[in-house]
Amino acid sequence: MRNRYLDLLRFLAIVRVVVYHVTGWATLTLVFPAMSVMFALAGSMMAASLHRWGPGAVVRRLRRLLPSLWVLAAVFVPAMLLTGLPLSPKVLLWLFPIADPPANGWGAIALSVIWYLRDYLWFVLASPVALWLFRRAPVPTLAAPYALLAAAELGLLPALPVALHQFGLYFGAWLLGFAHQAGMLRRLSNRVLVPVALTLAAAGAAWIFTHPGPRGYDLNDNPLGNALWSAAFILVLLGRGPASASWVDRSAAFGRVVTVFNRRALTVYLWHMPFVVALTPLVDVVGWSHQDPLGLAIRVVLVFALVAAVTALVGWVEDVAARRPPELVPGRIRPGPGAVHPLAQRPVDGAATGRATVPAPREPETVEISAG
Repeated sequence: MRNRYLDLLRFLAIVRVVVYHVTGWATLTLVFPAMSVMFALAGSMMAASLHRWGPGAVVRRLRRLLPSLWVLAAVFVPAMLLTGLPLSPKVLLWLFPIADPPANGWGAIALSVIWYLRDYLWFVLASPVALWLFRRAPVPTLAAPYALLAAAELGLLPALPVALHQFGLYFGAWLLGFAHQAGMLRRLSNRVLVPVALTLAAAGAAWIFTHPGPRGYDLNDNPLGNALWSAAFILVLLGRGPASASWVDRSAAFGRVVTVFNRRALTVYLWHMPFVVALTPLVDVVGWSHQDPLGLAIRVVLVFALVAAVTALVGWVEDVAARRPPELVPGRIRPGPGAVHPLAQRPVDGAATGRATVPAPREPETVEISAG
């Protein structure tokens, strides 16, 4: 059963990602570190799936993740091959991006968000072993990615491979999702959670403001500050957030929007950046600078409109991948006696009850994706 509070967090994160990529406002990454929050939500869902299905959850998760990528690749890979991308065996990475798939000049920008899928795949593949370790030694397992990243950023380790560096940066958030699914975060007393969150936030802020990047205080340019600041957010959002948020569905329109973004999270994520890049020339043609609020607002609206159009065309692939009946616009309330919103039901996982419980025997309905 769905937890509408988690659905709301995912919706806010996706919207924030799109707005950030249009505006480039670094402050947005500090106000709401969406990417790490989404990794935490994904980790929670992955832990629930492993609890239900065992190692077979890895195949199920990949089955739901890859088809939407293949649709994108079917459009953009031929276009890149026709505009200078060399044909090589590496092109096959577009089928399973365990490493960065090749792209030409314009494709590398328009499809830059693909790196998230690379990390997501690595985290999914590592989850069975990570969950086994987490259940036996939760605190050391949780601390390991942060220790690895801190050692690398402080120069105590040689340059890490990209994949290992990303484990240090984001796998801690994924493991916090494990803790959330087990009910551990909610069981933490305020005497523990609040000081830990404040310490992480203070350490992260100190590192961010003493190590500004090329875009100022943008978390995406500051791995260690990003990890610490985001961990504090996750502890509060998941450890002290409400068990659910049924009020989301008091407005049928808003509830439907939240549902659509959750059911089409992967499509929105994959397709929004090409439209952001395509609309960038309007800055010069129309004179919409990043300091022009009206111009930025129009660009945000146009990107969402274009994403809505492509989502209507290919978003149903996410339904097929999840073995649901394809829908043009998800979330329609089924008529019938005592009908209720299909997602407005009480959660049954440990995050809601404060203790680990056996989840309902069904797979989570979304692939949690975001970036930025």
